[in-house]
Amino acid sequence: MALRIEETIILASQSPSRRMLLEQAGVDMEVLVSGADETVPQDFTPAQTVECLAERKARAIEPQSGGRPIIGADSVVSIDGVIIGKPENDEAARATLRRLSGRTHKLYTGVCLLARGQRQVFHQVTEVTFYPLTEGEIAEYVAMRESTGRAGGYGIEGVGVMLVREIKGDYPNIVGLPVAETLRRLRDMLK
Repeated sequence: MALRIEETIILASQSPSRRMLLEQAGVDMEVLVSGADETVPQDFTPAQTVECLAERKARAIEPQSGGRPIIGADSVVSIDGVIIGKPENDEAARATLRRLSGRTHKLYTGVCLLARGQRQVFHQVTEVTFYPLTEGEIAEYVAMRESTGRAGGYGIEGVGVMLVREIKGDYPNIVGLPVAETLRRLRDMLK
């Protein structure tokens, strides 16, 4: 069984991290940004949230896909059962990092695959434990601008790796996409 997917796929995400992960896996792709509404009911769990948003993104670009396979994805960070969004400014980023400091949080990524009239929606969870962070470390990290536009206010594929003490689960999931599970499922759909 081939490891590579030979078809050009559509990535319904503007995330450079997701694109990088798929490129590393040798996937030929085109990026189409959905512009889909990202509001969900407040009582949704993190898993329901990421699955709903991943499917919404994939469905939004389906008319433009030309029948090519589509990957839609969305990620959130959760701690104490509460979703931590993307910080809106530097102060929010510092507050988020203080909350994550010395604690374990969960990173949820939802994925929606659309191919050949089939649909699969799933999510993966990875636990991330941070080192205790000083105010100086938090301020220095936020000043590096890696918090901008990032679920949980950090990016593990950059300097943010220095914040992380331990990971339980799939590393690429933290970056933005559980690549192996995504591509294996998609490959099976394309048979």
